[in-house]
Amino acid sequence: MSTITTPTPTDLDHTPGTRLVFGDGALEHLGNLCAEHGANRVMIISDPGVTRAGHTDRGLTNVLAAGLEATTFASVHENPSTADVDAAVQAANDFKPDLLIGLGGGSAIDTAKGCNFIYTNGGVMADYHHSDKPVEKMLPLIAVPTTHGTGSEAQSYALIADQDTHMKMACGDPKALPVIALLDPSLTLTQPDSVAACTSIDAITHAVESYVCTRRNDISMRYAAESFVLTVNALPKVLDEPSNIKARGDMLLGAAYAGLAIENSMLGAAHSCANPLTAEFGTIHGQAVGLMLPHVIRFNSQDAVAKASYNTLAEYAGMSGVEELAETITKLLGQAGLKTTLADLDIDPTSFRELAPKAAGQWTANFNPREIKADDFEALYNAAYGGQV
Repeated sequence: MSTITTPTPTDLDHTPGTRLVFGDGALEHLGNLCAEHGANRVMIISDPGVTRAGHTDRGLTNVLAAGLEATTFASVHENPSTADVDAAVQAANDFKPDLLIGLGGGSAIDTAKGCNFIYTNGGVMADYHHSDKPVEKMLPLIAVPTTHGTGSEAQSYALIADQDTHMKMACGDPKALPVIALLDPSLTLTQPDSVAACTSIDAITHAVESYVCTRRNDISMRYAAESFVLTVNALPKVLDEPSNIKARGDMLLGAAYAGLAIENSMLGAAHSCANPLTAEFGTIHGQAVGLMLPHVIRFNSQDAVAKASYNTLAEYAGMSGVEELAETITKLLGQAGLKTTLADLDIDPTSFRELAPKAAGQWTANFNPREIKADDFEALYNAAYGGQV
C-alpha cells in the first residue's frame, strides 16, 4: 500500500500577472496590443478630463488604426460609484466588446474593472465585494494610466463607492487583473498640479504600507522598496519641473511597482483612516492617506518588528531611520501644496469618535503590522488634527 505525502510549500511561487509596457510614446502601441489579445471590438472607458486633454481620442484613433472596431465611454466621475459602473455596463451591453481599456486615472481603471465584473458575470457591484466572486471568464483589460499614483493598473481590485452610502467597496478577483499596464509618461503631463500631487503621495503611501503589512513577502517588499526609492526622489522634481519626462516616468513606473506590491501583499492603517475621511468629508484620497501616514508610522513603530521594517526601508532610500521617514512624508505633503493636519482641512474633531469605528472596520486594518482598534484610530485622528504624535 502506497503512502501519499503532502509536498512542503515552496519558498517562492510568483507569477507576475500584469505585463508592463513602459516608455515615452507607448500609447502608440495600444491598438497592436489589443490585437495581440485577439480583440475585435474594443471599448475604452475614460473620463471627461482625460477626454478634454485629447488622450481618449488618441487611444481610440490608435485602436481603430489597428483595424479593430472601437467605442468610448467617457463619463466616469472621480471616486467612481456604483452608478458609474452601471452606466459603463449599459454601454458595454449596447456595444458588445471583447476587450476593455481603462484609460485615465484610477477612477477610469477601477470603473473598467467594475464593468468587467458585471458585464461578464451579471449581478450588481455589491455582489463582488471582497474577493473571488466571479465564476465566468472575464474580458481582457488593458490599463492605461494618465496619473502616476493609484497603481490600479497592476492590481486585481477595484475601489467602487456605494452610490447611497458613499462607502468604498474593495472588489477583486485574479481574473480582473489587467493583462497589460501601458505606461506612457507623456500622458501624465496634462494632470492638474493638484491631481499630480495627490496621486503621487498615494503611490508613496502604497509603497510604505505594503512594505510593512502583515502579508508582506520577499516579492512585495522588493517591489515596494524600488517604488519608494523611485517615487520619493521623483516627486520633488515633478513639482519643481512639471515637464521633466524622466521624473514623470520614474513616478509612473514607481506607482506601478507599488501596485504590484499591493497585489502581492496588502495595505494598512493609513488607508483605513483615509476612507472614512473621504466618505464623510470628501477629503481627496491622496491627501487623506498622506496626512495620516506619518502618524501611522509612529504608531506602528512602537512594535519592534514594524520599526525594524520601517528602518530598513528608510535606509534603502538613504534616510537615517523611522523618524526621518515620517518627517519626509510630512515634508513632501507641504512641498506638494497639501495640508499636513486635519485642522488645516477643517475636519471637525468631534467627529473622530464616530470616524474611528468606521476606520477599524476597513479591510486594510486587518493587515496593519501592529494590532489596531477603534480607540487607536481615534487617537490617530486626534494626533493628525494637531500635527503631533
